[in-house]
Amino acid sequence: MPESGRIQVTISSTAEKVVYLVVFHLSFVMFVWSYWKTIFTSPASPSKEFCLSKADKEQYEKEERPESQQEILRRAAKDLPIYTTTASRAIRYCDRCQLIKPDRCHHCSACDICVLKMDHHCPWVNNCVGFSNYKFFLLFLMYSLLYCLFVAATVLQYFIKFWTNELPDTHAKFHVLFLFFVAAMFFISILSLFSYHCWLVGKNRSTIETFRAPTFRNGPDKNGFSLGCSKNLREVFGDEKKYWLLPIFTSLGDGCNFPTRLVIMDPEQLTVSSQNEPAKSSVSSQPFPTRPLSESQNRLLASDCQWVESGSEEENVKSGLCNTFCA
Repeated sequence: MPESGRIQVTISSTAEKVVYLVVFHLSFVMFVWSYWKTIFTSPASPSKEFCLSKADKEQYEKEERPESQQEILRRAAKDLPIYTTTASRAIRYCDRCQLIKPDRCHHCSACDICVLKMDHHCPWVNNCVGFSNYKFFLLFLMYSLLYCLFVAATVLQYFIKFWTNELPDTHAKFHVLFLFFVAAMFFISILSLFSYHCWLVGKNRSTIETFRAPTFRNGPDKNGFSLGCSKNLREVFGDEKKYWLLPIFTSLGDGCNFPTRLVIMDPEQLTVSSQNEPAKSSVSSQPFPTRPLSESQNRLLASDCQWVESGSEEENVKSGLCNTFCA
């Protein structure tokens, strides 16, 4: 019996070593993989349809009055799926890249390009975090968090022996002390950052939108792109849950079109406002499309949220009054 007990202990010890090595190498591989994808995935830029034509560009550069420039931009953006404007109700245009900015797109001064669904420029990865690599960035934070937790947990027993003077008096004990504190400090700092971005995903906001809410038809709305926690999660990680934890691109959409939680106006108020609109200045005119994205354009929209393809804007609003975007 004692021998069988020793054999059982040996098997258990071997099994623990195998599990330790598998978890260690798996967490390290996923950490490196997600970090690599975050760094070397190029930020996505707007498609050519958002660029001005050569004639419009020349006319825009010749014009000196902002009202005339806005008229050119408004004419070029009438068929684009744009729902947001600047705070002054003007078309969002990048003079540097010479294109009309899609919703949630911002110009990065460090990368010197317009980045789709830009969240921030991260100095730790020396790259812009946006539509093309936001999922990789989240996975990088998650696997970094798990890796630091794993290292701290495995070193904890030796750290306790260090404080109880049970550890041999060698140089290794200082290595244990250093490793535990570094892993614990990184765990705490990454945990706060990862928790913040999990909150952003649940609200369907970017870091930029948290500090400056996007402006829609009825004014700034920080929850304008929120479709509910479940759909917000799917927008970043995709429909296939089996790919959520893998650093492969599965985000929905193209980065230019986003379903919105539009604030529905009363049809009578909309009729009155549309009649009074010609009397307003060109700057106050709002370049919103006549209908939101359809189900065929974005899978995040519910099947009962279809809008009539033909008809005037007032008829579209009336038909879609009861089919609002669900938060």
